[in-house]
Parts: sequence; C-alpha cells; structure tokens
Amino acid sequence: MHSEANIIFQVSIAIVTATAGAFVAKLFRQPLLLGYLAAGIVIGETQGLGLIQTGVIEPIAELGLILLLFMIGLEIDLKKLKGSGGPVIAAGVLQFPIGVALGLLVAPLLGFHFVTGQFAPLYIAVAAALASTMIVVKLLYDRQELDTLPGRITLGVLVFQDLWAILFLAVQPDLRNPAPGVILLSLAKATLLVGFALVVSRYVLPALFRFIAKVPELMVSGALAWCFLVALIAERLGLSLEMGALIAGVSLSTFPYNLDVIAKVISLRDFFITLFFVTLGTRVPRPDANVIWAAVALSVFLILSRFVALTPLLYSFKRGNRASVIPALNLSQISEFSLVICSIGLGLGHIDQRVLSVVVFTLVITSVTSTYAIQFNHEIYFWMNRWLPKLGMRDLDEHTGEMPVVLAPKPIVFVGFYRHASSILHDLLALDPNLRDQISVIDINPHSREGLSRLGVANRYGDVSHIDTLHHANASHAAVLVCTLPDAILRGTTNLKLLRQLRLMAPHARIIVTSDSLRDAAVLYAEGAAFVYLPRLMGAPEVAAVIQAALAGDVEEHRHEAVAALRERDEVLP
Repeated sequence: MHSEANIIFQVSIAIVTATAGAFVAKLFRQPLLLGYLAAGIVIGETQGLGLIQTGVIEPIAELGLILLLFMIGLEIDLKKLKGSGGPVIAAGVLQFPIGVALGLLVAPLLGFHFVTGQFAPLYIAVAAALASTMIVVKLLYDRQELDTLPGRITLGVLVFQDLWAILFLAVQPDLRNPAPGVILLSLAKATLLVGFALVVSRYVLPALFRFIAKVPELMVSGALAWCFLVALIAERLGLSLEMGALIAGVSLSTFPYNLDVIAKVISLRDFFITLFFVTLGTRVPRPDANVIWAAVALSVFLILSRFVALTPLLYSFKRGNRASVIPALNLSQISEFSLVICSIGLGLGHIDQRVLSVVVFTLVITSVTSTYAIQFNHEIYFWMNRWLPKLGMRDLDEHTGEMPVVLAPKPIVFVGFYRHASSILHDLLALDPNLRDQISVIDINPHSREGLSRLGVANRYGDVSHIDTLHHANASHAAVLVCTLPDAILRGTTNLKLLRQLRLMAPHARIIVTSDSLRDAAVLYAEGAAFVYLPRLMGAPEVAAVIQAALAGDVEEHRHEAVAALRERDEVLP
C-alpha cells in the first residue's frame, strides 16, 4: 500500500509541476515540451529537489512513449505519400541519409567517437537528422501555412523522417552485432510485422470497428488493444515495443475510423507523454561547459545541415527559391523523436548520459530558435534571397527561357493565385471564354503556373509583395487588378498595402481586393477599392460577374450594393 501511495504521490507531483512548467512555456510562446523537461529537471533526483524518483514513475512514463509512437503512426498517411510529388519524395528519401552522413562527419569534432559497444556519433547524427513534427505542425497551422507549397513540402519531409525512424528502430537492438545477416533478419521481421498489421487492418479490423463504432469506450479500448497487441508481437520478434506501437499506428493510418481513434486517444496520450518528458528531464545532469558547448555547436550544425541536405534538392526541381529555402527554415530544430531514440539507446547501453544531455539541450536551443525562424520564415527568406544568386541560385523569374522577363499587357491581372482565384477564373471563363486572352496571373506557386499554362492563361512567377514583380507583369497597364488572397496567406504585404501600391502604379485601374473582416473591408472601400471580396459572404460566380462588370467600366453599382450591405450587417464578430 505504501508503494502504491508513493507512486500516486510522485505522479501527482510530476503532473502538477509539469503543468506549471507548461504555463511558463506558454507565457514565453515556447513549445510545452520545454516546460515538461524543465519540470523534470526541477523535481528530479539528478540536479533538482529530489521530489520524485525516476525509477518509480518510469514504467508508467513508458506508456506515454508507446502511445506517442502509436499516434505518430496514425498520422502517417501512406496514400498521400504516393501522390506527394517529385520534390517531396526526393527530399523525404534523401534528406535523412544526407543529414546522417553529415552528422557522422561532424560528431567527432564535437567530441563524440565510436568505442567498443558505444555508438555516440551515430545517435548524434540520427538525432540531428530528425525535425519536430509537434513544433512544426503547430506553428505552421497557427500561420495558416500548412497548405502552401513550402508547407506541403515540410510536412512531406516530416512524414518520410518518421519512416526513416521506423527503419532505425528496427535495427537499433542489433547495433552491437551489425552483421549483415542480423540486420537483414531484423528488417525482415519488421517487414513481416508491417505486412501482418496491414493485412489485419484491411480485412479484419474494419468489421470489428464497424461493430463497436457507436460505443466510444469500446472504440478507445479497441484501438489501444491493437496498439499493445502489435507492440507485444514486436517484442516477441526481438524488436522493440515502441516500434510495434508505431507499426500499429501506421496500419490504421488509412482506416475509415482513423480520425475518430486519434480524437479519442489523444487525451490519454497527452497525459502519459507528459510523464515521459518529465521523467526524461529528471535524467538530465547538471550541464558542464563541455555539454553546453557541444549543444550549441550541434544546434548550429543542425541548422546549417538542413540547408545543405534540403535546399539544393528542392532547387533542382525548379520550384523557386522560396520553396527551396523555407522548408529548411521550418525544419531547423531537433525532434522529440530524437529524444525517444536516444532514451531507448541509453536503456540499451549504446550511449552514455552525456549524449542524451547534449540532445536535450540541443532540443531546448533549437526549439526556441526555430519558433522565431518559422514565425519570421518569409522575412528571413527575403533577406537570404539577396545573396542566393551569388551562390548560383537564380530564382524562376531570372531564368531567361522559361518565361518572358515582362508579360504583355493584359486588361485583367490576378495578383496572386490560390483556390478562390481558381474558382473565380473558372466562372469568369464560363461567362465569356474570350476573356482567356485578356487575363494574366502573377504567383509564386509553380503548380498553379503549370495549370494556368495548360489552360492557356498568361502567367509569371513572382512575389506580389515586390514592386518590381508588379512592374514586370505590366500591372500598371491593367484595367482590372484582382487580389483574392486574404491577409493570412499574403506574406510581406497586406491587402491594404497592396491596394495603396497598386493605386499609385495604376491609378485608372479598378482594384478588387480581399478581406476576411467586415471592419477591414470598410477600410479598404474607404481607401478606394473598387470592390472587396469577402469569402465568408460571397461566392466565386458573384465575384466573376463583378470582374466582368469592372472590365466594362460598370462596377459602381456592384460597389454601392456591397457597401450598403456591409453597413447593414451588425455581426458579433465583424
């Protein structure tokens, strides 16, 4: 009874302290993970107050690790990988081995060497080659960049990194006996387990989950039972429990009830994963100068290695400098998966405590720096792009044979092109197919431009926030200028700034801009917008009709009606 009370007491202390640490991390706009690690350091035996013993709560915390890997597997969408495109596949397949190779070269310079039974350089290299899914997805979601070209490339690379991590977990137990036969046997076991899991999830589990779908408790227990069943089979095969959980998650990733499982298991995972990272924090020894120096040096290497491993690969696919540089900025941090791998490695005796400490402090440093790198990724890119041509990285608008330097003047110019613009263009051409030759588009997304070229619509690569781009696209000669990108998607400018810029450049043009806010729409009208597109209120056919009227010089009636309707709306959230 005393032992049980002791466990409850220590878990309680861990959760309360972790919550306090998370509040502090949130206050400083840092990942909550740092708050959990800090809590472990404060209350742990190694350098803290000694309120909890690592050995007591470690078995419970291990459940968090298993559930974390199960959830990571659930979020790997194998179907999407097939259609992810050449840049994502190439970057995903090659970034990890290139990063590991660079890490193996640099690790000895940081004081990590191979010794008998120890694999510190390999663990440092693998840890530095992985980026944080939790941090990146959260920050890109907040910035509404997940569905941009750099965002999709970033997510694709993260998914492939998880697959590489699965392969490493498969061979990790046999690193002390790295004979080709042993490695191949481990890979064969992992392949067999993956095959078994995929077959069962396709032919057996759908019927089972259909039967229990309307009973939430059974849905949760069924998903967890599958997770731990595959984990136990993995352990019987000589693999790790963690790898089994990851495979169980992957096998359910294309499952019809995938989102339902994630929604129901995520709270349970968050509880146990909090204990896992607190426990990890209790192991961190008091850092000496060598550990801090190694962590700082590893952080610098990690950031530079992302540009070496990713940027040239992406640039070779001619998707533009922005899509080549920003994913490297987005991925410039170490992964929570790196802590998992190093934690397992410490348990297997492959590394010592110093390696784990360096990785933990590198996580702290790169989590902080990458938070700002992602927040200001486009501003950093604009600064870097001044120097990239000197390194031979000419942007798409500088390649003389791909597009003319200056577009021929067109009456209608789309300033930026995204989904709203795609729908509006379709409806505009449906109203009058002859308008095709009177339209040009400025955009940075190569996929959009490829589709526009197939459609026969003139287009030019360029950043609409740059005045030179607008000049080269002959925006000053347009009769109608249309921006359908809301401020949340625009980078380096806003609809208000763009409106003022375009009015100076093309004072006689009718300018149509976009707003998600009724209040901002009123400001845009006051600044002289011919029409303000409000996606929450208007459809593509309506805006297409407005553009057609603006081209004919008859947009005032549409404008008057829109302004009057705007004044009549008394919404809770304008």
